[in-house]
Amino acid sequence: MTPLGLTALGMVNALGDSLSTISKNIFHSRDSKLSEVTLKTTGEKVLAGRVLTPLPDFPEELLEYSCRNHALAYSAFLQIKNDVLRVIEKYGAERVGTVLGSSTSGLDATETAVFSWLNNGELPPDYNFLTQHQMGGVSEFIARLSKAKGPFFTVSTACSTSAKAFASASNLIHLNICDAVIVGGVDTLCHLTLNGFRALELLSNGVSNPFSLNRNGLNIGEGAALFVLERSPGIINLCGIGESCDAYHVSAPDPTGGGAIASMEDALESASLKPDEIGYLNLHGTGTPLNDMMESKAVDTLFNGVPCSSVKPLIGHCLGAAGAMEIGVCWLVLNTEGLNRLMPTHLWDGVTDPDLPQLQLVHEGEAFAVRKSTYAMSNSFAFGGSNCSVILGRYG
Repeated sequence: MTPLGLTALGMVNALGDSLSTISKNIFHSRDSKLSEVTLKTTGEKVLAGRVLTPLPDFPEELLEYSCRNHALAYSAFLQIKNDVLRVIEKYGAERVGTVLGSSTSGLDATETAVFSWLNNGELPPDYNFLTQHQMGGVSEFIARLSKAKGPFFTVSTACSTSAKAFASASNLIHLNICDAVIVGGVDTLCHLTLNGFRALELLSNGVSNPFSLNRNGLNIGEGAALFVLERSPGIINLCGIGESCDAYHVSAPDPTGGGAIASMEDALESASLKPDEIGYLNLHGTGTPLNDMMESKAVDTLFNGVPCSSVKPLIGHCLGAAGAMEIGVCWLVLNTEGLNRLMPTHLWDGVTDPDLPQLQLVHEGEAFAVRKSTYAMSNSFAFGGSNCSVILGRYG
């Protein structure tokens, strides 16, 4: 594929609400920022990647969209607002699209509304299903907020959601429908999701421990990551996208790693790269027994010792936002100037699982191998075998 410029990034997650704060916590800290959340149905306390920083108030004319999910997206948007205005001025509002990924959308607002109905016999007066909960609401909100007039829509494919949003966004540009796209993902902690993963026995009883012999599950997170993707190449570019759908099982990954391998190979072919040209691999790395087994086999099959890590012990598994969030981590790795281009430390207990191929997990302070052009890949693997791998490259 022709590289496309990723010229701006805004992020908010459990580590903070600015790139400088998030970078400091990812590259220079081994402290997880997960916090306790109480399940509304059982009273059980679980660790989750909740955003604790204040979120912005909604403009008066867009109050109908007011919910936590859209506020997270708004927080990320404010960080890229000037670049959005720049591409609208450069290309025209009709040539700027909006493609976001979300798996929960405004479900938290609906939960609040349902509990209000159960307790008081009526829904809150400010509850609006179409603008708050409905999947397309968040893309419509960001499009109206930015005044971008191009196509807008929301992608939802479970944990690969916002990685696949990049595929849709790049298609809009390559098909000459848009010249720039606001692309990314957002998801919010909600009790339905937390209880669902608890019912599947997938939640960890502590901080997740990816690829360890002692791994026992994941932590759910929330947040948003929004980018400006544009036709003109930049310093950091979207270089390759690979997708696969192995449809092995509704919730379990293909244990052979076949779907993951196909996704990564497709991304490499899309970028015209060989495996040894990838300098850093962001792992899906959930900390669940089956995912880590599958992914370690897939990575070991395709790569010969690529530095890799999972950031989910730091921020939680952000579900529909995870793809964009972790593509954002790769963007931050490549955005660092000079020779001190650190990679995220793999946070775990260091106890290897003899049944897994041993990966080259990043140690604290480990630097990215600097070349004339450097590449990083991010993996996102979802329920139903919906897989996506995305490659970013830095030029200059």
